[in-house]
Amino acid sequence: MEAVDHINVNVDDLESCYTFYRDALGLEVVRDPDDFQGEHAMFRAGETVVTLAETGRGERWDERGLDHPLDKAHLAFKTDRDEYESLMDDLDDQFPNQGPYDWDEFEGFYFLDPSGNLLEVITYEPPTGEQERSLLTHDDVE
Repeated sequence: MEAVDHINVNVDDLESCYTFYRDALGLEVVRDPDDFQGEHAMFRAGETVVTLAETGRGERWDERGLDHPLDKAHLAFKTDRDEYESLMDDLDDQFPNQGPYDWDEFEGFYFLDPSGNLLEVITYEPPTGEQERSLLTHDDVE
């Protein structure tokens, strides 16, 4: 295998998820919903394409079933420190133990899209000053 070419994500409401992935996450639009036959939208994150597919089979999953973010499969996006901090500010308080997490070589923060898909944003850049939030580790959450 050379790379991951694309990832399809099931969503229940394409319009709200399209806006979220485009505006909140800042992903590059490759094909908007008007370019498809059917309910899809396509974005680029680095070299990988993320396709949203309105299937009616979004996970509709929320904090009630979440003890630890690693209990569930997720899609992780890599970004710089500034965008990482901004997303944490915008998407905090969705569920307990969102992070940030110290994963040794990088830091990660978990959040849900409008259809309840679990996502993570990570950065390899260290904080520029003292961190406002304490870092969790996998062992901090049972």
